[in-house]
Amino acid sequence: MSSAHGEDASQTTFQKLKVTCVPLLSHSLLTSESISAVSKLLANLVVTLREAQTSGHPLTISMVTYVFFPLSAILRRNSLPSISDSILEKILIVLGILCERWWWDFDETTWEQIFMLCSAIIGDIDGKGKSKARADDTKQAAVQCLWALLRERKPEEDPVDSSQPHRATRNFSRFQSHAQMANFTPILGQTVNSLLTTAESDQLSLQRLSLKTLHSLVEHYLPDAFLPSILPGTVSSMNKIALGIGVSKGWANGEIVAASLAVMQGVIVRSVGDETCISEGAVRDIHDLEDLTDLLAEPKAKKAPKTNRPYSVPRTSVWLRGTASQLHIAMNSLTPLVNHPTPSALAALATFSESVLAATILTVPQSHPLLLSFLLSLTGSTFDDVSKQASRALRRLLTAPSSARHKLLQVLVQISKDNLSALPRLIPSHSDAKVEHVAGLIQGVCRLTSTDEGTQEPGILAISAGVGKLLGPNGGIEKWGWSLLSVLELSSAPITVTHTSAAQLMLETDTAASDWLPFPELMFVHVVSLSARTALERMFRSLGSAAGEDCLFAAEWFISVGENGRGGRAVAALWCACRLLEGIAGVSLEVQSLSTALVLKKSRRLEKLARGFARRVAELWMDTGEGNGAEDDLGKESDESDVLVEHRKGLVNICATVGARASPVVKSPSPTAQLHLHKALLLQLLSVSAGILEARFTPLLLHTLYPILDSIVSASSLVSDSGLAALNFITSSTSFASPANLLLSNFDYALDAVTHRLTRRWLDVNATKVLALLVRLVGRNVVKKAGDVVEECFDRLDEFHGYEVIVDGLMEVLGEVVKAIEDDEENHRPPDMRFKVADRPTKDSEKFESALEWLTSRHTQPGDAEDSTHDSAFPREAWGAKNSDENEEQQAGSHEPDINAEPPPSPPQVLTKQIVSRSLYFLTHGSPLIRARILTLLSSSVPILPESALLPSIHHAWPFILNRFSDPEPFVVSAAASLVESLASHVGDFMHRRIWDDVWPRFRAMLKRLDAADATNALARRGSGAVGTESAYTYSHRLYRSLLKTMTAAMTGVQAQDSAMWEVIVMFRRFLHSQAHEELQTCARELYTAIGLNNEDAVWMALSATQGQISASVAWLEETKWDIGKNVALIVTHS
Repeated sequence: MSSAHGEDASQTTFQKLKVTCVPLLSHSLLTSESISAVSKLLANLVVTLREAQTSGHPLTISMVTYVFFPLSAILRRNSLPSISDSILEKILIVLGILCERWWWDFDETTWEQIFMLCSAIIGDIDGKGKSKARADDTKQAAVQCLWALLRERKPEEDPVDSSQPHRATRNFSRFQSHAQMANFTPILGQTVNSLLTTAESDQLSLQRLSLKTLHSLVEHYLPDAFLPSILPGTVSSMNKIALGIGVSKGWANGEIVAASLAVMQGVIVRSVGDETCISEGAVRDIHDLEDLTDLLAEPKAKKAPKTNRPYSVPRTSVWLRGTASQLHIAMNSLTPLVNHPTPSALAALATFSESVLAATILTVPQSHPLLLSFLLSLTGSTFDDVSKQASRALRRLLTAPSSARHKLLQVLVQISKDNLSALPRLIPSHSDAKVEHVAGLIQGVCRLTSTDEGTQEPGILAISAGVGKLLGPNGGIEKWGWSLLSVLELSSAPITVTHTSAAQLMLETDTAASDWLPFPELMFVHVVSLSARTALERMFRSLGSAAGEDCLFAAEWFISVGENGRGGRAVAALWCACRLLEGIAGVSLEVQSLSTALVLKKSRRLEKLARGFARRVAELWMDTGEGNGAEDDLGKESDESDVLVEHRKGLVNICATVGARASPVVKSPSPTAQLHLHKALLLQLLSVSAGILEARFTPLLLHTLYPILDSIVSASSLVSDSGLAALNFITSSTSFASPANLLLSNFDYALDAVTHRLTRRWLDVNATKVLALLVRLVGRNVVKKAGDVVEECFDRLDEFHGYEVIVDGLMEVLGEVVKAIEDDEENHRPPDMRFKVADRPTKDSEKFESALEWLTSRHTQPGDAEDSTHDSAFPREAWGAKNSDENEEQQAGSHEPDINAEPPPSPPQVLTKQIVSRSLYFLTHGSPLIRARILTLLSSSVPILPESALLPSIHHAWPFILNRFSDPEPFVVSAAASLVESLASHVGDFMHRRIWDDVWPRFRAMLKRLDAADATNALARRGSGAVGTESAYTYSHRLYRSLLKTMTAAMTGVQAQDSAMWEVIVMFRRFLHSQAHEELQTCARELYTAIGLNNEDAVWMALSATQGQISASVAWLEETKWDIGKNVALIVTHS
C-alpha cells in the first residue's frame, strides 16, 4: 500500500511539474514579451518543488532531469549576461532544490558544470570572461546552490533505501578528489576569491551563507599544496569581517564573527599545522634522543616531486618563519574580540584559540602567549557557557599526554610574571581597561589551580607551584613589589553608604541587627572604574588561593612594609596583604561570602602569622606618627624608569611676568587621610585574622578589643564604619550570637584596656568614649558589670577633675550606665497608686446624686445603723478582757509588714543613687555639655530611684536646676525642661508648688523672649500669624518643643492651679495655628487634651473665644490671624 501511495504522489507531482515545464520549455528563448511569463512559470516551479520537498516523497531522478531540461534550454539558448537577475535568481533557486536530490546521483561532469555556473555568477563573470555585476539576491541564490553541491551528507539523508550505507561518504570523497585535480584548481581559487568578496556584503544572510560555503571549501576541497597561496588573503579578509571593519560602526554580528573565525581556523590549521609542516620538513619534532641530536643540524627539506603541482607553495623553514610572524600580527588584531557582547562570538574565539594552539605548537610558538591570553580572558566571561568552555579548553591543552603541555605551562607562568610586572606601568596611565584585562589574565591562570565545578577535574598543580615560586622568596618581590606599591595609591570613597549609627549600635533591640555590615569601599587614585578595582581585588585573592602556603612570604613582606610606615606605600602594602590572606585562607570580607565561605584547613604557619599580627595591632594602633622615611629609602631600589607617564590634576598657575615659570601644582595626599586608611586596613586584616583563627581568636580579644572599639568612636566615617564591620565579622567568626554577647563575655578585657589608657603614664582622651560605647553596645546586661565601671569612673574623676574632656567623657559613661539601668523595666520603682489629677472627674449628674444621698443621711450617726438599742451607760463586756484583746491585736499587728513602707532598694537603685549623689556637684561645671549631661542623667534616674532617695537629691539641687533655665546654651535649657518633665510625670505631688511657683514663671518669660527673637530671626516662618521657624533643628523650635512637653507632663501629673492653668491655655494657643510646624502642633494638641481632662470648660471657652465664637467678657481673646479650627476639632474629639 505504501509503494502504491508513493507512486500516486509521484504521479501527482509529475503532473504539476508538467504543467509548468512544458510552457517553460516553449519560452526558453527569452524575449521582452516572454520574460514575464517565464518569471511566473519559474515562481510556480519553485512552489511546486518546495511542496514536493515537504511532502515526504522525494523527487525521482527522472523528475529531476525532466525539470532540469527546460532550465538547461534557457541557459543554452540565452547568453548569461542577457538573462535578467530575477530570472537567473529563480533558475538558481530551482537548481539548488534539484541538487539536494541530484547530489546522490551526480556525475562529476554535471557537478563541475553547475559548480562553474555558480562560481561565475558569484564572481560577476559572464560566459566570455567579462564582468557583469549581479544583485545580492542573485548571488545569494548562487551561493545557496553551491552550498548544496559542497555540503557533506549523512547516510540517513539518503532519499533511496539503498543497500549501500556508505554511499554518502563515497560520493563526498569522489567530489573531493575531482575538486583537487590540477585543472580544477583555478576554478577553486576563483570561487574562493568570489566568496571572500560576498562575505563582506552588507546583506547579513548572504554574508552568513558565503562564510559557511567558504568554510566547507577550505576544510574539505582545497588541496593542501594550494592552501598557502590563499592563506594571507583569507586571513586578512576574515580578520576584517570578524572585527566589523568597514561594515558597521559597532560590533559585528556574533554569528558572523563565529563563521569568520571558523574559516580562519581552518585555513591556518591546514596551512601551517604541525603535521603538514613536519611532513614537508619545515619543522622537526622531538620524540627520542636521536631527534635531539639532530637539532644542531640544519633541517633538510624534503625533495620536491619531479612534477610540481601548479599553484602550489612549498613549505620551507624560511617560508614558515615569515608566515608565522604575519599570522601573529593578524591574530593579535583579534584582541578586541575578548570584549564582544555576544556569547556566540566569544565561544567561537575560544574554539579558535584552542584549535590553533593544539595544531601549531611547533610552527607558531610566538603566538602561544596571545592565544592563551584569549582563553584566560574568556575564563572570566560573564557568560557561564563561555567561561566553562574556555576553562575546559585550557585544561585539555594543559593535561594532554604530549610534550606540548610543558611548553604551555611555562608560557602560562611567564604570562603571570610579565603581567604582574606590567601593572606598575599600566596603573599610572589611567588605562582602566588594560588594567582590568591584565588582572583578568592573572586571575585566569590562578583559576586553573582549583577544581573544575562541572567536570570535577582536579586543579593543575604545576601552575600552583609556578605561582608559589613567583610569590615566594625567589620570586623577586622586592623588585616588582615596590614598583606596584608606588602606584597603588588608595583613597576613601567620597560617599560612604551605611546604616545610621543608632541602628547599628542598638544591637539587641534592632530587628536589623543581624544584617551584614560591609566594610567601606576603598578606591584607587589611578584606577577609576569599579570593574577594574574589582578585578585587582580578585587578582590578589586568586594569587593567594593558587599559591597557598607558598604565598605567605609575600603576605609577610607586605605586612612588614605596612607596619613600618603610615604613608601611601604602607597603606597599599596592607591592602595587598589583606587580599592575599583572604585568598590563602579562603576568607572573604564581602557581604555574599560569609555564609558560603569555603572551609579550608588552616596551616600552623598561617595561624601563627594571624596570631602574631593580632597581638601587634594594639601597638600599631596607638602609633599615630605620620610614617618614617624608611619606606621612601627602600623604595629607591625600585626601577623608576618603569613609570613613563605622569598624570596631574588641578589648575595650572599662569604668571603674567614674561619668562617666569609657574610652579607646578602637586597635590600630595593628606597625612591624616593616609592614617585613616591605614587604620581601616588594619581592621580589615584583623578581621581576616579572626576568620583564619575562628574560635581560637577569642584569647586575642585582650589585645584587639580596644582598637576595634576605639575605631568605632573615631571622627572619621571610614574608620568608624570599618570598626563596626570588623566587630560584626569577628563576632560571626568567633561564633558569638551578637556583638553584645561578645563584649559581655570579654567585658573585663575591654575595661582593663580602658583603665590602662586612663592613667597619668598613658592618657588617651578617646578611652572614655570607648567605655561609653562599650556600655551602650552591651545594653541592659551591663548592669552586672556596672559597679566596676562606676567605681572606675569616680576614681578617674577624682584624679582628672580638672580636665574638661575627661570629665565630659566620664559623665557620658555614667549617663550610659543609668540609661542601661532604665531600659530594664525590672529596675523601675512600683507605680504610685495614689490619686492622679489626670483622672477624669465625675459628671455633674453623678455629683448631684451624691449630694442628695448625703443630704438625706447627714443627721444619721454611724453607730445607729449597727445597734440602735445600745446603751453606753454601762459596759457590756469585761474591762480586762477588752484590754487584753487590744494588746494581743497590737502585738500581732506589730509583726505584719507595713504596706506603705518602701521596699529595700535593689543593687541597681543603690548604684544609681551613688551616681546621682556624686554627680550633682557638676551641675555648676563650666562646660555646658557637662551640665547638660548631668541633667540628662538625672532625668534617666527619676523612674529608677525610690522617692526617699530621689527627692532629697532633687530638693538639694533644685536651685541649681532652676538656674539652668537661664543658661546661655539652649540645649542645656532643653535638658533642664526634660528633667522637670520627668519629675512631673513620676513625682507630681512633690513638684506641685515647684512647677507653678518656680518653673512656670520662667517658662512664661522664656516664651515672651522667644516670640520677640523669632520676629528678627531669618529662619522664622513668614506669613500672617506665623509661629516658630521653618526648620525643626533651630534652637527656638527645640525649646518650644521642650516647653510644650514639660507643661503637658505637669498638667498630667501635677495638681493644677486655676490661675496658672488659664495662663498656660492662653499663652500656648499660637502653636495650634495651622502654619506652625507640624511637630509643634502635635505637642500643642497633646497639651490641651491633658488640660481638658482637668478643666474642659476653660479649654473650650479659651479656644472658642480665640476663634471668635464667644463675645462679651472674653472677646479680647479673639485672634483672627491664627487658623486653629482643625486642631480645635481634634482636641474636642479626644476630650
